[in-house]
Parts: sequence; C-alpha cells; structure tokens
Amino acid sequence: MISTTVLPLKAVGVRVSFKTPNGIFEALKGIDLAIEPGKTMALVGESGCGKTTFARAVLGLQPYQGCIEIGGSKVEGASAGQSARVGMVWQDPFASLDPRWKIGKLVEEPAKLVGKSIDLETLLLKVGLNMDFAARYPHQMSGGQRQRVAIARALAAEPSLIICDEPTAALDLSIQAQILNLLKDLQSETGISMLYISHDLGTVQYIAQDVAVMQSGEIIESGPVQEVLVKPQHPYTQKLLDSMLSHDRIGHLPEQD
Repeated sequence: MISTTVLPLKAVGVRVSFKTPNGIFEALKGIDLAIEPGKTMALVGESGCGKTTFARAVLGLQPYQGCIEIGGSKVEGASAGQSARVGMVWQDPFASLDPRWKIGKLVEEPAKLVGKSIDLETLLLKVGLNMDFAARYPHQMSGGQRQRVAIARALAAEPSLIICDEPTAALDLSIQAQILNLLKDLQSETGISMLYISHDLGTVQYIAQDVAVMQSGEIIESGPVQEVLVKPQHPYTQKLLDSMLSHDRIGHLPEQD
C-alpha cells in the first residue's frame, strides 16, 4: 500500500553547483532525504561537505536542481510565506538577530510576515524567557538567551519544520545541554519536525531519531541513529565516530604496540 502521508521535508535529486575560476564545483550531488512527522533527522559530516548549502536550498535561499517539498509544497525560491512552512535556527545567535531591534519585535516578525499574531509572553515562556526580555536588545543578553530568542523566532509562525544549523556550536558546554533539552521538550510538546545539522555526533545521538551522513556533497549512509552510529556500514561514518572524543578515552593514554 502506498503511503499518502505528507512529509515535513522531502528532497529528491537535489543538486547545487557553483562557478569557480577552476570550473564548476558541485556542492550537492543528488541529495535524497525525507523527514517523518514529529521526528528529528540529523545531517552530519565535516565542514564544507554541503550541509549548510542544503539548508539554504530548503529555505529557498539557494537555487537548486531537483525537488524539495515542505509539507507537500515545492520550494521555489524565498518568499514571505516561507516562515509559515519552515523556521531557522542559525549557529551564531548574535549574528542572526538584528542588533537594532528589541527582542519582542524580533520574535514577532516571522508571524507578521505571514499575517499571524502571536501571544508573545506565552512564546517567550515556552523557550525559558519572560516578558522582561521583550524590551531588551540582543547585546543585553547572554549567548544562551539569544539562542532561545532564535528558537522562539523559528517557532513564531508555527511551521511544521525547523532547521537547526549547529545550534549549540557557539555556546558553552553547560548551555549546550540546556538548548538541546529545550529543543527536545519543544518537539515533544508541539510535534514539530527538525532537521538538525551538526558535526557533533554526541549531540546527534541525544537529539535525533534518524541520521544522514554527508561526504563531499553526497549522502553516503542513512538510517536510524542507533543503527548508523552503532554499526556503521561506510568507512567515512566509522572515521567520524573514531574522531569523536568520548568520556572513556579522556584521561587514558593510547595503547602501546
């Protein structure tokens, strides 16, 4: 029986190329990826492998070949209505927030773009902030607080999908854990789907149900997290796992031959 479920994100044969002085560079080489409703798909790989390029294509910010659908609707460039379909949490919460705007305006803007009104206080409380923060500017907040604002912005228009591009990379370890827990709690509460982009397999194991491993613009392995990261089938996935610091290695000298 053919499933008729509308997926939060479905990408088929997605390609992106750039002209360079040395010829054409293929950043994405036919990406196929799908996220199930209410699930988190992690997209992992080394820096420069194409993860953020794919995110930009999903957001409509990067021209591409192939097909990307959000909630059954094809992505065809950026539009004012895009914030109703997909929210975005960038790596650096300071760079992604307009320093001239107060927090209240920043959070409300995505909803206003699609003609929606929000309960600002409820949304701020949902991400662990109170209404006192609405009158502040981004520079008056800590990194973790700014990232909570970024998450509130991503949720403001009630999209079915949010993309988190290395959302904890610029934060201290203790704050990283808080943000990851917040994302998990929000998903449990709202049923939202997430594309979680990272090179940190430790956070991937904690937050995602499925994972796709990208190398040089191609997905070379994908599946449930507990299958791919416990029993990797591709040498590159094993290489990523080997490079990940784990608690059982810290403080121990390598074995001698």
